[in-house]
Amino acid sequence: VQLQASGGGVVQAGGSLRLSCAGSEGTFSTYNMAWFRQPPGTEREFVAAMRRTSSNEYYADSVKGRFTVSRDKPKRTVYLQMNNLKPEDTAVYYCAVGNTILSSLRDAGQYYYWGQETQVTVSS
Repeated sequence: VQLQASGGGVVQAGGSLRLSCAGSEGTFSTYNMAWFRQPPGTEREFVAAMRRTSSNEYYADSVKGRFTVSRDKPKRTVYLQMNNLKPEDTAVYYCAVGNTILSSLRDAGQYYYWGQETQVTVSS
């Protein structure tokens, strides 16, 4: 399994960015996927998730209504559209996949494979 994350950058508060996570063949049909982030000096935290068997989406309360996770199956890519970004969204972002059960979707320890980090910086 290979995951390639991209799309980070520097944006002003209120702006938007779209992160991409490209997977090797079969990755997103085999595993649930999630986005996590790690703000400076803090632990990694859950951002959003999408299960492999459905289009159900799950979000952290801090991003609900602003972030949207979606999947493009032909392109084997999952996206995280981030709108109305805030300075507190500044973090290193990661995509990950694993055979997580519903109750563990937000647990980073349940994910097997991780993409490389992509930095998101939101200036005030």
